[in-house]
Amino acid sequence: MKLILLTVGKTDVSWVREGLQLYVGRLQHYVKFDLREIPELKGTSALSEELIRQKEGAMILKEAGNAEIILLDERGNQYRSLEFASWLQDRLNRGGRDICFVIGGAYGFSREVYEKASGKVSLSKMTFSHQMVRTIFAEQLYRAFTIIKGEPYHHE
Repeated sequence: MKLILLTVGKTDVSWVREGLQLYVGRLQHYVKFDLREIPELKGTSALSEELIRQKEGAMILKEAGNAEIILLDERGNQYRSLEFASWLQDRLNRGGRDICFVIGGAYGFSREVYEKASGKVSLSKMTFSHQMVRTIFAEQLYRAFTIIKGEPYHHE
């Protein structure tokens, strides 16, 4: 089983990219982990928000393939770190399909992506830039694995 973090657009803020790479490297000690970036659409000024969501959604579904899709979405379930680790451990224990966590673009997800997703996770009631969420979520995945393994990273 592999975990995938699928994002729309490249990480072009250097400190965000550096933090993301730090946690991607750490995650690979625990699980097969793949970071995938879908290119941002070109010429979007002439497109409606709905059309942008539809076009990005088609690319998300294609890239996710047969993996179980979990959306990072403001309307998703919020977890404390220990709860998220338990949730993740349960998913990993089931085995089977890869798990694809998806961070959407500026306008969110298309209806088709919501319909295909098996779950939604919210990192906070606050809104973060879709670039910063990448690093924040990668750190939370790493934290979850250290909790699962009983390592001294998380303090509670």
